[in-house]
Amino acid sequence: MIDYRIVPKVNYTEKIGVLVSMLEHTRAVTLNEIAGLTQHQLDHIPGENTNSIGSLLLHIASIEFVHQIVSFEKRDLTENEYALWRTPLELGAAARNKIKNNPPEYYLKKLSNVRDETLARLKTKDDRWLFEDNKWENGVAYNNYYLWFHVLEDEISHRGQIRTIKKQV
Repeated sequence: MIDYRIVPKVNYTEKIGVLVSMLEHTRAVTLNEIAGLTQHQLDHIPGENTNSIGSLLLHIASIEFVHQIVSFEKRDLTENEYALWRTPLELGAAARNKIKNNPPEYYLKKLSNVRDETLARLKTKDDRWLFEDNKWENGVAYNNYYLWFHVLEDEISHRGQIRTIKKQV
């Protein structure tokens, strides 16, 4: 059953524990939304320029992976990392052609593996880390809290798309 309380998770500092609570709640709702979907439903593309549920799930995992690299390692993706994640990051025609014919467990494992790494790394950080100032190459300021807020908003946004696609299958 999904817990509808945002409370600090144990084994994390207070604010990181709250962030983890939000990340885990968001994921629980997403997993509930896709529970029981078949490979056919995950592969369904509802329109010419749209993405499948499977593609959106890998996109959610890829966004989280990128934010791990940027926030924890303070770097961009390597060429190998980008090659591995490019299709789900960019979506579009490449994703429509390449991301298909995977069983539901494939997507669940990808989401789980990335999340496990996020949670392990967050345990090594303190609340000050969330507020560390950084700048993009164009000079725009951001902090780690914003990066992880973006992970949340991206998943929630794509979950809305998933709900719409489910109604069309």
